[in-house]
Amino acid sequence: METFITILREVRDPRDSNARHDCASMLFIALMATLCGAKSCVDIADFCVANEATLAEIVDLPHGAPSRDSFSRLFCLLDPDEMARAFTAFAKALREALQLGPPTGVVAVDGKRLRRGYERGRAFMPPLMISVWDAQTRLSVSARASDDGNEIKATLEALKSLDLKDCIVTGDALRCHPKMAETVRTQGGRYALKLKRNNGPLYACAAKAFDEADAERGKPFCETSENGHDRFERRRVTVVAAPKDAPKSPGLIMFGKIESERRKAEGKAETCIYYAALSKRLTPRKLMEINREHWSVENNLHWPLDVVFNEDDARARKNHAPQNLSFIRRMALDILKAHPDKRSLARKMKLAAWSKEFFFELFTHMQ
Repeated sequence: METFITILREVRDPRDSNARHDCASMLFIALMATLCGAKSCVDIADFCVANEATLAEIVDLPHGAPSRDSFSRLFCLLDPDEMARAFTAFAKALREALQLGPPTGVVAVDGKRLRRGYERGRAFMPPLMISVWDAQTRLSVSARASDDGNEIKATLEALKSLDLKDCIVTGDALRCHPKMAETVRTQGGRYALKLKRNNGPLYACAAKAFDEADAERGKPFCETSENGHDRFERRRVTVVAAPKDAPKSPGLIMFGKIESERRKAEGKAETCIYYAALSKRLTPRKLMEINREHWSVENNLHWPLDVVFNEDDARARKNHAPQNLSFIRRMALDILKAHPDKRSLARKMKLAAWSKEFFFELFTHMQ
């Protein structure tokens, strides 16, 4: 617990020197409240009032419990870049406390819109968060806010602060371009990036390579099929070496081709074919596994944020409040996931609010 408070003390306080409440204390109270189910600054302030005596034993509260306006003002003014650095330090400290080394498997990168966090008249552009996710441990590695909606810029900033040795970075087609590939390789990682027509020359090269390979026949492939939830799904993966005249992409070695077919109990089959740019030699089966692991960023990060923490319905929208509160939710999510109790995230959250012993156990079990 003290380690996390120390990290939050590194966040620069944007308020005037006459601010009554300590910035790090308020941030840690917000984290504690979120662990117990708080969804807004009003909830955080109510939590603080209800537990003022207990909180005063952990953080400094010389002027009593901060008000809802105090929390709201702080989150509006905080620089998201400061919170991003604090979150990366938090993720590193959490891994050390759990005796986990740096990520060594699939590191998935994906963007998430804070759907209701937009200013009046800007519903077409809600705030954007970039997630960097360790698919093996199911924990966040880093996150970044993008004020101007530029996913590529925010992604590169997030990756430049990480050691990606022995990692395979995955991402959607938006991230398949030379700058992304160069950054991943510079940080010591390899990549497996989805490739679509937005990268015309590389896409055409991949399509041609597979057309020529299909004409030869006998190429190895991996195929899986699943039945469940009233639908049938089939996936087929093949790989080919990238031709020597392929458009420049740092580290490019191979192309992958993933064909998927989905058919519901009553309805037509839906088919999809897309390619992947690879900087490491992979078998079809390995690429299949990497492709499936990538989607854990949606299932194990973005889905809980929306369903358990109600992030999509959060109406904090002024200045930087949506992004800064999202960082707090991600910290809370990782702490809940790191606890070995087998209860669901929602049940752990309720138990943290009802049982002081369990709440402190969320932190002490990592020591």
